[in-house]
Formats: sequence, structure tokens, C-alpha cells
Amino acid sequence: MDRTEPRLITSVERGVATVVIANPAKRNAMTTAMWRSLPELLERLAADPAVRVLVLTGAGDTFCAGADISTLREIPESAQGLAVAAEDALAAFPRPTLAAVRGYCVGGGSQLAAACDLRFAEEGASFGVTPAKLGIVYPASSTRRLVALVGPTAKHLLFSGELIDTERALRTGLVDEVLPLGGLDERVEEYVRVLASRSLLTQAAAKEFAAGRTDRDAHWAGEARGSGDTAEGVAAFLERRAPRFTWTTGPTA
Repeated sequence: MDRTEPRLITSVERGVATVVIANPAKRNAMTTAMWRSLPELLERLAADPAVRVLVLTGAGDTFCAGADISTLREIPESAQGLAVAAEDALAAFPRPTLAAVRGYCVGGGSQLAAACDLRFAEEGASFGVTPAKLGIVYPASSTRRLVALVGPTAKHLLFSGELIDTERALRTGLVDEVLPLGGLDERVEEYVRVLASRSLLTQAAAKEFAAGRTDRDAHWAGEARGSGDTAEGVAAFLERRAPRFTWTTGPTA
């Protein structure tokens, strides 16, 4: 395979799935094929009980510069539909997700980062939502997700298409942590190991509740009763040892 071919690279190690956006010739812009393949890739990772956390990042020194503009020469609505489907699949992933951002995180890249549960960025990263530069109507679902993250700043981003730096991204809630140059990988590795050691039952329920689900209280109460995670957590605390949580998401979780 040509190593410069645009693709999504996946790996799973010690409970952490990593998805790398790789299109170095175009600052990791997402091609039509990449947008189309992401939901299927995420479905496979969600079906793997070994996966406890997912990290999305970009190859080299850039996260993702957006959609490959050449795809917009096709039917724009079709290209946008693929991006929304990929974004929605990422938001619905049943385990915690984290975007590790360095360099440009623009357009479709910002869509993907916003669809993750958490975003860590390295100093010097730039964020932008740029449909106004192309005369594109930003999708309603993507707009709502952006507003939920940054509030009124969403209008600034959407109206102007201007880029913001990590300081403003942190202040507005677009990112959760900013790391010094060279410190992103170490911090992400440290943090996802913590996530992978925690109760996935707690995380999965919290993810749904935080997303606004109001019809699953009884479901999660039942899962908690039958999981054994609570008993294990309490026992581990009293015995001063690390807990060994066993609950995992299933087909209907």
C-alpha cells in the first residue's frame, strides 16, 4: 500500500483504540472514502470488548484540516451527509472518546473533534469552523453540538470562519486541556489509562445522561444491579486495591 494514500489507521493496545487520520499531502483532510469508512470502523471497534477508550488524532503535526475540498465538487449535500453520518457515529460510540489535537483542527476536523467526549490540544493548535468561507450551510446537528460546547462563541466561529487559538478554545470550552509543546502524547496516554481502569458502566450511563437521554433511568438501574461493578468497587476501596470492573457494553447497551 502507498503510505501516502489517504486512510484511517487503527490500532488497539491495552484497552485503548487509536484512530489516526492520515492524509499528509492535504493536512489530513478527510476524503469521501475516509468519511464513508469511519462509521463502519467505529462499529467494529464498538463490537470489540477489549476496547475501553477511543482516541482520535491526526498523523504528524496536524489533526485534520477539514474535508478534502475536491469532494465538494460533487453534490455538496451528499458530501455533507457523509460527514454528518461519520460525526454522529463518533458521538454515539459507546465508550469514552478523546480527540488529541495538534496543528490545524478546522472544518470537518472540528466536527469530528466536537463529536468526541473530550478534547486535549497541544499549544499552537488552531480551531475553526469555516462553512461561511465556502457558502455552505453548516448541518443543524453539528451546529447544536457546537453550541452545546461553546455557547455564544459558536456564532463567532460560524459567522466569521476565523481561527481561534488554544487559549480561547480552552476558555470557551472547545477543549478540555492544553498541553505544552511535546507534552500531548504523554498526557493523553496517562489519561486514557485512567479512563480504561474505571467502571465502563458508570461511563456509559453518564455519557447517555450527559447527551440528554431521559428514557434510560430504569435500564441503567437494572444494569447496575446485575453488573457486580458496585460491589467490586466498594470491596476494592475497603481492601485498598485497584478494582477489577467487568461490565462491558453489549449489543443493546
